[in-house]
Formats: sequence, structure tokens, C-alpha cells
Amino acid sequence: MKYRELGNTGEKLSAIGLGCMGMNHGYGIADDEESIATLNLALDHGINFWDTADIYADGKNEELVAKVLKPNRDKVLIATKFGFRKADANAMPGQPGSFFDGSPAYMKTAVEASLKRLNIDVIDLYYAHRVDPNVPVEDMVGAMADLVKEGKVRYLGLSEAGPASLRKAHAVHPIAALQSEYSILTRDLETEILPVCRELGISLVPFSPLSRGLITNTLKVDDLGEGDFRKTLPRFGDDYKHNNESLVAAFAAFAEEKNCTAAQFALAWVLAQGDDIIPIPGTKRTKYLRENAASVDIELSPADLEAIAQIVKRFGNTGPRYSEGAMKLVNN
Repeated sequence: MKYRELGNTGEKLSAIGLGCMGMNHGYGIADDEESIATLNLALDHGINFWDTADIYADGKNEELVAKVLKPNRDKVLIATKFGFRKADANAMPGQPGSFFDGSPAYMKTAVEASLKRLNIDVIDLYYAHRVDPNVPVEDMVGAMADLVKEGKVRYLGLSEAGPASLRKAHAVHPIAALQSEYSILTRDLETEILPVCRELGISLVPFSPLSRGLITNTLKVDDLGEGDFRKTLPRFGDDYKHNNESLVAAFAAFAEEKNCTAAQFALAWVLAQGDDIIPIPGTKRTKYLRENAASVDIELSPADLEAIAQIVKRFGNTGPRYSEGAMKLVNN
């Protein structure tokens, strides 16, 4: 495994992290035995950066991760998030049935609950899952900074924050990481947000670097189960389905020419965008974890990067990544 530095913290994180959400939330039927095997295999591959959140499976995702985290505490930098609350226990972040609460009062309750579920004394990286439009970001981050002073949190992060919020937050307390969606198909943050991250020394932690599995060319949209929230996303809907299936087929064919899978090629593309980028592809399968881990050894030439850009350009609009309502909480 290769390693990259988390912001200006000096922490060395595996160039590929592990997103744990899908192990028991959002992507169909859970398989705890396979998920635990995947977490243990991540350790074997030197993947020391794991990501969860309190809203995933109503806290049960943190509890699942804790089963492997606790006996291996010194081997993992664990990240979790607060802010989303549920009116519906099955709601996804930003989707109907959830709402965001970035208030300091709620945060103090949330951090204690996460510490208990994770069965640890300190959270390594604590994210605000979004920027609350009703709470000044300075107040939210100020309260998060108090957690650092209290020894409950080591480093602070934001998720899906815009450039102005990043600057305001960083002025209150150093922000180590920004977690946002970033992939071959989702590049909107390159214009303003990524430059601000680089100016301030903030690592970008892309979630869904495989476009929620779409770019792998192994996902059959028609086969998604009723419990899979991707069925609610425009990019997976009928308006864009044919176009996107054609795009990923072309991308996979190019990857095959380079003797790797589409998933590995897509992760290699993300890694090639800068050493300050640490993607966290999610999986609950040992097969895919091995595949993802191998992507750190793939080198893309300038010609490869240009060819990928031309494939994406050829197929045009791939659709919004979220519903209109969920997009209102993005890049604030």
C-alpha cells in the first residue's frame, strides 16, 4: 500500500481508504460476516483509513465497524460524521425522511453516542456531514474545536462544504479534510472548491469515487433491490440510463486495454488528480476490496487521462448525482 498525508496533520493514510456505509446501509441486504471479513482484509492490505457516520443504519454501521476497530485501534484512523437526523429510520443522508442539525447542542449529544457505538475514547477525524444553513459555520466548527480541546476528537473535517464555508471554518480551527463526491463523472468541485482546499492545506477525501458503482460496468441498474437507494438517484434513472450504460461500457473497454478493471482504472484516475486526494471507495465484499487496493499501483499517462476525458465528453450529460432537494445541502 502507498500512503498520503492527511492535510497538515502529519498522519500517513493509505492512498485508498475504506467507505463502510454500504456494509449495512443504503445498498441492499447486509452481510455482517462478509463485512467483518472485509474489514480484517483491509488491515492485511494496509488500508488504515476507515469512514462511517452516525446516520448509517441508524448507528449500527458504527457498531459493526467497532467489532474490528476495537481490537485493532492502533492500526486505523477512524472517521465518522454527525449532523443528519432521521424522521425515518431508513432514510439516506439528504434524502426524504432525514434533516440536518449542525447545532452545537446536538453535536455534543452526537459525539458521545458515536464514541459509545465505536467503543473508543477518541475519534480521529470528526466531520460535520453538511453545512447547516441555519447555523453559522463558525459556531458549528467552534463547538467541534471544543471537542478537540476536550480530547474527544483529534482532527476536524467538513463534508460537501463550499469554498466560503471552508475559509470561515479553517479560520476558526484547522480543517484536515473535506469529504465530497468526486469521480470521473462528478468533477464540479475542481473549479473553486479544490483550489481552496489546496490553498489551505486541506485533503480532499472523495466518496463515491466509483460513481456509486456505475463506472465499474458491473452494476445492472435493473437488478437493484428495493432497499437500494440508488434507484432514487437521477443518474440511475430512465432519463440517463442508456447514455450512462454506453459510457461505462466504453470506459471499461479502454480499461481492459490497459489490463485492469474499470473500477481500478477509475480509482487510478482519482489518485492521479493529486497526492492530496485520498478516495474512500465503499465495499462490503473482500473481492472488491482486493481489486480496489490494487489500483494504487496503476500509473496513468497524460495520454490515458486525455483519452478518459474524451470518453466522458463524448457521452455528455450523465445526470445529477442527487435529487433536487438533496442538492440544496451540497457545497454550501
